[in-house]
Amino acid sequence: MIDPSLAFQTALRASLLASLAVLEHVQPDNIRAGAVRPDRFPAVILSDPRVEFLGCASGSQRLARVAIELHIWGEDDGQDTARKIGGAVYQAIEFGPKDTAEIQVDEWHRPTLVWLRDPQPSLTMTHGVMALEAVVRWRA
Repeated sequence: MIDPSLAFQTALRASLLASLAVLEHVQPDNIRAGAVRPDRFPAVILSDPRVEFLGCASGSQRLARVAIELHIWGEDDGQDTARKIGGAVYQAIEFGPKDTAEIQVDEWHRPTLVWLRDPQPSLTMTHGVMALEAVVRWRA
Protein backbone atom coordinates (compact mmCIF):
# COMPACT_ATOMS: atom_id res chain seq x y z
CA MET A 1 0.00 0.00 0.00
CA ILE A 2 1.38 3.38 -0.98
CA ASP A 3 -1.45 5.64 0.26
CA PRO A 4 -3.16 4.84 3.59
CA SER A 5 -6.21 7.05 3.03
CA LEU A 6 -8.57 4.32 1.81
CA ALA A 7 -7.64 2.09 4.76
CA PHE A 8 -8.25 5.04 7.11
CA GLN A 9 -11.67 5.72 5.54
CA THR A 10 -12.54 2.03 5.86
CA ALA A 11 -11.53 1.99 9.54
CA LEU A 12 -13.64 5.09 10.24
CA ARG A 13 -16.68 3.64 8.46
CA ALA A 14 -16.28 0.37 10.38
CA SER A 15 -16.31 2.32 13.66
CA LEU A 16 -19.51 4.09 12.64
CA LEU A 17 -21.19 0.88 11.50
CA ALA A 18 -20.30 -0.76 14.83
CA SER A 19 -22.17 1.95 16.73
CA LEU A 20 -25.80 1.15 17.50
CA ALA A 21 -26.36 4.81 18.38
CA VAL A 22 -25.29 5.87 14.87
CA LEU A 23 -27.34 3.12 13.21
CA GLU A 24 -30.39 4.19 15.21
CA HIS A 25 -30.47 7.35 13.05
CA VAL A 26 -28.65 6.49 9.79
CA GLN A 27 -29.07 3.50 7.48
CA PRO A 28 -25.77 1.65 6.89
CA ASP A 29 -25.89 2.39 3.13
CA ASN A 30 -26.07 6.12 3.95
CA ILE A 31 -22.73 5.95 5.78
CA ARG A 32 -20.27 6.14 2.93
CA ALA A 33 -17.50 7.96 1.13
CA GLY A 34 -18.41 10.12 -1.82
CA ALA A 35 -20.04 13.33 -2.93
CA VAL A 36 -20.67 15.75 -0.10
CA ARG A 37 -24.39 16.39 -0.75
CA PRO A 38 -26.21 13.07 -0.43
CA ASP A 39 -29.27 11.95 -2.33
CA ARG A 40 -30.71 10.06 0.70
CA PHE A 41 -31.13 11.43 4.21
CA PRO A 42 -30.05 11.32 6.95
CA ALA A 43 -26.50 10.57 5.90
CA VAL A 44 -22.88 10.51 7.02
CA ILE A 45 -20.45 11.17 4.17
CA LEU A 46 -16.66 10.81 4.33
CA SER A 47 -15.09 13.32 1.94
CA ASP A 48 -11.83 12.96 0.06
CA PRO A 49 -8.90 12.66 2.50
CA ARG A 50 -5.69 14.66 2.55
CA VAL A 51 -2.42 12.84 3.18
CA GLU A 52 0.89 14.24 4.41
CA PHE A 53 3.63 11.62 4.20
CA LEU A 54 5.85 11.82 7.29
CA GLY A 55 8.53 9.29 6.42
CA CYS A 56 9.71 5.84 7.37
CA ALA A 57 9.77 3.83 10.58
CA SER A 58 11.57 0.62 11.46
CA GLY A 59 10.73 -2.65 9.74
CA SER A 60 9.72 -1.17 6.37
CA GLN A 61 6.90 0.83 7.91
CA ARG A 62 5.63 4.18 6.67
CA LEU A 63 3.99 7.07 8.53
CA ALA A 64 1.47 9.62 7.27
CA ARG A 65 -0.90 12.22 8.68
CA VAL A 66 -4.37 11.68 7.23
CA ALA A 67 -7.10 14.32 7.49
CA ILE A 68 -10.68 13.85 6.40
CA GLU A 69 -13.95 15.71 6.77
CA LEU A 70 -17.01 13.79 7.84
CA HIS A 71 -20.28 15.40 6.73
CA ILE A 72 -23.46 14.83 8.74
CA TRP A 73 -26.76 15.56 7.00
CA GLY A 74 -30.28 15.72 8.39
CA GLU A 75 -33.49 17.05 6.88
CA ASP A 76 -37.07 17.90 7.84
CA ASP A 77 -36.57 18.23 11.59
CA GLY A 78 -32.99 18.96 10.50
CA GLN A 79 -31.18 20.36 13.48
CA ASP A 80 -32.49 17.89 16.05
CA THR A 81 -31.78 14.80 13.96
CA ALA A 82 -28.46 16.06 12.64
CA ARG A 83 -27.23 16.97 16.14
CA LYS A 84 -28.26 13.59 17.53
CA ILE A 85 -26.33 11.93 14.69
CA GLY A 86 -23.35 14.21 15.39
CA GLY A 87 -23.34 13.18 19.05
CA ALA A 88 -23.54 9.50 18.16
CA VAL A 89 -20.76 9.86 15.59
CA TYR A 90 -18.56 11.65 18.11
CA GLN A 91 -19.06 8.88 20.67
CA ALA A 92 -18.27 6.23 18.05
CA ILE A 93 -14.94 7.81 17.08
CA GLU A 94 -14.02 9.86 20.15
CA PHE A 95 -10.84 7.84 20.66
CA GLY A 96 -10.22 7.11 16.99
CA PRO A 97 -10.86 4.13 14.77
CA LYS A 98 -9.53 0.75 15.80
CA ASP A 99 -6.30 -0.52 14.30
CA THR A 100 -6.83 -2.82 11.33
CA ALA A 101 -4.70 -5.38 9.54
CA GLU A 102 -3.66 -2.60 7.14
CA ILE A 103 -3.04 0.41 9.41
CA GLN A 104 -2.30 1.31 13.00
CA VAL A 105 -3.42 4.66 14.41
CA ASP A 106 -0.45 6.14 16.27
CA GLU A 107 -1.91 9.58 17.02
CA TRP A 108 -5.53 10.70 17.05
CA HIS A 109 -6.75 14.29 17.25
CA ARG A 110 -10.19 14.64 18.77
CA PRO A 111 -12.75 15.82 16.22
CA THR A 112 -13.94 19.39 15.80
CA LEU A 113 -17.46 20.05 14.55
CA VAL A 114 -19.23 23.01 12.96
CA TRP A 115 -22.95 23.19 12.07
CA LEU A 116 -24.18 24.88 8.90
CA ARG A 117 -27.66 25.72 7.72
CA ASP A 118 -28.45 24.90 4.10
CA PRO A 119 -27.94 28.04 2.01
CA GLN A 120 -31.14 27.32 0.04
CA PRO A 121 -34.01 28.59 2.25
CA SER A 122 -36.49 26.31 0.51
CA LEU A 123 -34.62 23.28 1.87
CA THR A 124 -34.80 22.17 5.48
CA MET A 125 -31.43 20.46 5.73
CA THR A 126 -28.84 20.78 8.45
CA HIS A 127 -25.24 20.02 7.62
CA GLY A 128 -22.47 19.37 10.13
CA VAL A 129 -18.81 19.09 9.21
CA MET A 130 -16.53 17.13 11.54
CA ALA A 131 -12.78 17.47 10.96
CA LEU A 132 -10.80 14.29 11.68
CA GLU A 133 -7.05 13.82 11.73
CA ALA A 134 -4.71 10.97 12.61
CA VAL A 135 -1.15 9.79 12.17
CA VAL A 136 -1.21 6.26 10.81
CA ARG A 137 1.47 3.64 10.30
CA TRP A 138 1.52 0.77 7.83
CA ARG A 139 3.93 -1.73 6.39
CA ALA A 140 5.11 -1.09 2.85
